[in-house]
This record gives sequence, C-alpha cells and structure tokens, in this order.
Amino acid sequence: MGRFAGFSFFRTIQAKLIIIYVLLILIAMQLIGVYFVSAMKNSLTSNFTEDLQARAEMLSVLVGETMAGGEAEAGEDKTENLRVLVNNLFNINGAEIQVLDASGKVLTTSLSSHSDYIGRKNTQTVVSRALQGIRDNEEYIVDEDNVRKKVVAKPVLSGGKIIGAVYIAASMNELYATMEGINKIFISGILIALVLTAVLGVILSHTITQPIKEVTRRATAVAEGNFDQQTPVFGTDEIGQLSRAFNYMTSRLRDALSQNEEEKEKLTSILTNMSDGVVATDEFGKVILVNRRASSILGMRPSDIEGRHFAVLLGIDPEDAEALASGFTGSTLLQIAPAGQEEPVVIRMTFTPVHRRELGITGTIAVLQDVTEQEELEASRREFVANVSHELRTPLTTIKSYAEALDDGALEDPQLAGRFVGVIQNETERMIRLVTDLLHLSRLDSKEALLRKQPIDILEMLEEVTDRFSFQMHQKDIQSVLSVEHDIPPVPLDRDQIDQVLDNVVSNALKYTLEGGTITIAARRSDEHTLAISVSDTGMGIPQRDLDRIFERFYRVDKARSRSMGGTGLGLSIAREIVKAHDGSISLESVVDVGTTVTFTLPMRDKGGEHLEGTD
Repeated sequence: MGRFAGFSFFRTIQAKLIIIYVLLILIAMQLIGVYFVSAMKNSLTSNFTEDLQARAEMLSVLVGETMAGGEAEAGEDKTENLRVLVNNLFNINGAEIQVLDASGKVLTTSLSSHSDYIGRKNTQTVVSRALQGIRDNEEYIVDEDNVRKKVVAKPVLSGGKIIGAVYIAASMNELYATMEGINKIFISGILIALVLTAVLGVILSHTITQPIKEVTRRATAVAEGNFDQQTPVFGTDEIGQLSRAFNYMTSRLRDALSQNEEEKEKLTSILTNMSDGVVATDEFGKVILVNRRASSILGMRPSDIEGRHFAVLLGIDPEDAEALASGFTGSTLLQIAPAGQEEPVVIRMTFTPVHRRELGITGTIAVLQDVTEQEELEASRREFVANVSHELRTPLTTIKSYAEALDDGALEDPQLAGRFVGVIQNETERMIRLVTDLLHLSRLDSKEALLRKQPIDILEMLEEVTDRFSFQMHQKDIQSVLSVEHDIPPVPLDRDQIDQVLDNVVSNALKYTLEGGTITIAARRSDEHTLAISVSDTGMGIPQRDLDRIFERFYRVDKARSRSMGGTGLGLSIAREIVKAHDGSISLESVVDVGTTVTFTLPMRDKGGEHLEGTD
C-alpha cells in the first residue's frame, strides 16, 4: 500500500513541480560546474606552466652565465656553483631541477635522492629538443609513484652556442589538490542549492497545488450532488481566475439543476394528473415510463407494466407494433379487457416516435385515451338520430299519404275526408308529443329545466294522480290501490315534474295491464332521509333481456303495440332524467305475465339538510 501511495505521490503536480525545480537547478549547476571547473583547471594549469617556463628561462640564463663565465675555474667549482644555484636560488617545492651539459649528462640535481643521476645522460624527449635549440618544450608525465608532473626543458646558450640544458620536473599535486578542494566546495554548494530548491519547491508548489486540490475537492463534492460549494479566491492570478470560474460554474449549475428539477417536477405532476394515459418506450419497445392514468386504463400496477414490450402489453401484432412505433400509423383504436374488469374498454392510442440526432428513433411516446364512453355516446347518438328519424318518418309518411288522397279527390267525399283529416290530426298530435318530449329531454340534459321545489304532501299528490287515471281504470275494470306510510312529512320537490314522472309510469301500467288487473301506488321511507314511491301492476311484464335497456330513449319492448297506443318511447327516459335532477334514482323490476314495479326515490331533505315544512 505504501509503495502505491509513494508512486501516486510522484504522479502529483506537486511532486512534478519539485522534481522539475530540482532538475533545473541540478542541470544549471552541472553546466555551470563543468564550465567553471574546466576554466579553473585551464587557468591554474596555464598559470602553473607559465610560471614554470619563466623559472626555467631565468634559470637557463643564470646557468649559461655560470657555465660560460667560469671557464678558468675548476670543474668542481662550476658544479658547486650550479648546485648552490639549483638548491638555493631556484628551489621549487615538489620539483626536481637538473642542469645538463651539451651532451645531455646531468651535472647537478636538486634532489639528493637522485644524486646517482649525476654523470648519467637524461634521454627524455624534452631534453633532446632543448639540446637541439628548441625553447618551447614541455610535457605532462606520471612518474613511478603515480605523481602527476609537468616537465619543462630549456636550452642553455653562451655566445649563441648551446652549451647545455635546464630540466625542471614539477609536481602538480598541489594544483590538483586545490582543484579538488574547489570541486568539493562546488559540490557542497550544489547539494545545499538542491536542498534549498527542494524546500522552496515544496513551498511554491504548495501555493499552486493547494488551491487546485481545494478546487478538486469541491468539484468532487459537486459531482456527488452537493452544489453549495464556494472555492476561496486568494488572488487575481490564473488560479484565482480558476476559482472564480469554478464558483460561477457552480452557481450556474445549481441554478440550471434547480430549474431542471422544477421542470421535472412540473412534468411529473402533469404526467401524474393527466386525464390521458402516457406510456414511453425505448428503442426496443420496452416500457420505461408509465403514468397513473395509463396504469388505471390498463388495470395494472406500474411495476407490472415497466419492462414489458408494449405490443405484448396491448396485444398488438408485431408488424402493427413496428408501424406504430415508427410513426407510419399515427393513432389506432384498440379494445382491451383490463385486468380485474369484466367489461372491455375502447382506447385510442396515439404514437409519436422520439428522434435523436444521428441516432434515429430512440423510443416512442404513446398516449392512451379511454374513449369507451365517447364511443358509447356516439353509438347512442347514431341510434337516437335513427330512432328520431324513424319516429318522425312514420307519421309524416301517413300525413303525406292521406294529404295526397285528399288532393286526389277524397276531399269531395265528406265522410272519407273527415276520416282522413282525423288521421292527419292524430299523426300531427303524435309528432307534437314527440317533439315536446324531445325538447323536454333536451332541457333536462342541458340543465335548463330549473326545479321549483316546494314542500309537497305526498298523500295528497298520489291521491290526485289516482283521480286523474280513475276514469281510464274504470273503463278497463282495473282496480287501483293507494298505500302511503304514516307520518311522511312534506317533501321538497317540483310538483309538476314529479307529476309527469307519475303520469308516465302510471300510464305505462295502464297500457300493459289487462282488464281486471290491479295497479298499486305506494309511498314509504326507504331510510331516514329517502322517500321511495313505487307503481306496481299485474300486467304482461317485461322480458329479462329488456330490463337493462328499458330506460333508453325510444326503446320499446313491443314496438308495434306501444306505437299504436300513442307512446313516443321517451316516457321512462324523461322520468329517469327528472328523478336524477331531484338527486334520486329510479329502477324497474318485472316478471313476464306477473307484473312490473317501477320505484323511484327522492331525498326528503333539501341541500341545507332540513325538512321543508308546510304545503303548497
């Protein structure tokens, strides 16, 4: 772990800056050191050589004077003078001075240890060159003791004649020791400079990398979803500008995300509360989003819908599903049976493909509309128009036929003309009743028929109904029975409207009850707040298959018979609408050849919740 941590450190900007600073200083010092040491070495060597050459030149002059000026002196005296001259006057530390004759033999030497060299011939190249008259002779040698030496040889002249040579071999140890000391000082300086550079590099890199680390830390926090981040700005340099740019970016990002969240909440709220269902799929047709209305229409939970293919979900053929998803088919009607519901529903599905640049279709949005009620209303409208047309066509055809008969000559026959005119009048009255009933239904549907409620005595109202139909009941030998529960208070209702309901129901009972039958009108409390009024007969009854449609407009169980009795087929429909306007309900029970009972309920209180006392 520590090895990886160290490796990671060397990959940081701080480590890179420190290494760069140290390398720069190291390279600079190395370049300076190489140049300085080289220049210093050349300078010291040059000075050492020039000094040695000057000494050799001066010694050659003195030796020449000594050797030439003392020709009368004995040889031992010359040698002694030369020895004194070499040992005392030109003594050089660490150097050997030899004086040679014209043949190259050593006359004297400054080193006592080399006294055996006296009388022997020095055969070095520089000596040979000097004896040949060449003055610029020098050589670099390493002796048997590994001592580096500089060798200089100068010819000794007297009267223009070479009479000998001076040979100097000087040790360079002191020079190199000096250079080595200088190198040590220079290396120490380099090391100190590197240490100081590293320290300064750490400090300087920290001033650079610390703000970057701070920005990185806060950027990480922003990436994790914490947008309340502000980086401190320590200056106006590039890092300060970076911090200000980061703060501005964070602020803009926070505003953008806040706006995005707000728009997302709006979209979610819209999708949740839409009256239409919305289903979104991916490019493979798998459902990825479904709103509450769509799950309600399909009768499934959203978790059961998501992830399924919409073609399988809706029972669509794969080819049709592909056409819908590609947008070739804009919308279609489907009949499905939602789970948990017995009755199928009709839904209109509108498909819109989702396009993304350079990727084509990446999904589909399907809008589901439950049009079951609309389709039923449309079917009812078509049936209603057909029924109205049929109901009007029959009397109009009859009127036209009789009018043409009158025009063709029947008008001249008073008896026949009177009968034809009577038929025309009856058919006209039938059409008037039909149109009146239709207008009444229209007003009820459009809520234009305002109710004028007053507290009505139920017993009195039902007695009046019985009286109105007593003559017709007497004619058919039908017995009427009135049963009203005691202590029923006056009920708030529109007397005219309820009279019409009772008239329609009682009239139907009279029509379909045979002679000798019974019609019972009863009123009772179905509960504390509801009054139930029922009309029962002992007539022919209604087949079970027709009970569900008996309140539909123009619906007749026995069309020919009911039409011949003058009915419009709208009586029970009008009765249902009037009862609904009173916040009540109406129902019908019937058994064939036993009888029929029509019951409607009315609230016994007004909207304020109190009984309306008194009567008309």
